[in-house]
Amino acid sequence: MVDLLKDGDILYHGSFCEVQTPDLQKCARYKDFGQGFYLTTDKKQAESFAKISTQKAIENGVVASQRFGVVSAFRYNVGVNLNIKIYETADSSWLHCVVAHRKKNVFADVLGDCSKYDVIGGKIANDATNSTIVTYMANAFGEIGSDSADDICIRLLLPERLKNQYCFKSNAALNQLLFMGSERVWM
Repeated sequence: MVDLLKDGDILYHGSFCEVQTPDLQKCARYKDFGQGFYLTTDKKQAESFAKISTQKAIENGVVASQRFGVVSAFRYNVGVNLNIKIYETADSSWLHCVVAHRKKNVFADVLGDCSKYDVIGGKIANDATNSTIVTYMANAFGEIGSDSADDICIRLLLPERLKNQYCFKSNAALNQLLFMGSERVWM
């Protein structure tokens, strides 16, 4: 179950570097909930992602050899009324949202609906689940979007084991985050 964000919640972002001031222009486009700044309430998840992010940054020549990732912590402060969408469970609606953001010309109605949100939250489809999502997108479980294909994919994802993530998609949303500090995560 993914909870609605509450005033004062502490959220974590894992990366190869400290992030004090998130910039939407630097955020990747084809992630689970689209382009945005991703955070989680699960510090261990952020630590894992910091290590993965650092390894990818080294492989892509973004940084020289580095033996640590960084987890930046933020406090969520409710200050303005944001348009927030929370997928409480990894169900077919959540799956269609993830696929709409990862594959062009699929679930255009979902993609259009998501564009109106400042924050989207739900389960994380991480590197461990990526092969299942890719298999689904290739119609290997049946026609993409069909009840049977959705059911197979979601069962294989083991949704009860997936952690949460929140994608801050607008500057208004980012303005609700207060940087608290960071720490290195050694690889």
